[in-house]
Amino acid sequence: MQDTTPSIRLCTLAETAEQLRKTEPQLRWLIHTKQAPKSALIGGRRMFRQADIDAWITAQFEQASA
Repeated sequence: MQDTTPSIRLCTLAETAEQLRKTEPQLRWLIHTKQAPKSALIGGRRMFRQADIDAWITAQFEQASA
């Protein structure tokens, strides 16, 4: 039997901050104020799905052009 589960790329806080061109403290502030991409604590570490990061970036551009 084959595994048909789609692969999900998870990013750490540091990797996400780098993608968003933010410092880690800036990203933590965005999380605190509920303005950051969706994230979850997994094994005690804050993790972001790449798809959620991409969707958040797209939404930021849509809001800027509205």
